[in-house]
Amino acid sequence: MAVELEELRALLKVLSDADVAEFEHESEGVRVFIKRGTVVAPAQLAVAHAAPAVPSARGSQVHVDKAPVDDGTTIDVTSPFVGTFYRAPSPETPAFVEVGSQVKPGQTLCIVEAMKLMNEIEAELAGTIVEIYAQNGKAVEFGQKLFRLKKA
Repeated sequence: MAVELEELRALLKVLSDADVAEFEHESEGVRVFIKRGTVVAPAQLAVAHAAPAVPSARGSQVHVDKAPVDDGTTIDVTSPFVGTFYRAPSPETPAFVEVGSQVKPGQTLCIVEAMKLMNEIEAELAGTIVEIYAQNGKAVEFGQKLFRLKKA
């Protein structure tokens, strides 16, 4: 028995509306396990020109006046989900990264909350954060640029 995408979406909506923290079901050799608040997703990477960003409420420098020339040394980290972008694990803690931060593969860059699940977005490459496009606490779209990373 194959699990259809629409069935999974419907199940996730029901669990989200019911505020269920953990769910497990197995039937006919198909196992579904959902645990809210701990999902980790790798960041998608795309090379593109920069769009202007809005400064965050934390006062970080994230505004871009012009699109940088793509010389192949930078990549854009994009959102793999539609959701809400968070630079820190909570409002009281520092941001995961700032402009100028050195990152390594697997390091958490931000969180995108999607359907009440907190998804940590991780760096796939080592490098330096040169721009932050998304604004803390604001909605992001699938494929939207979150960070520009200069490859190490």
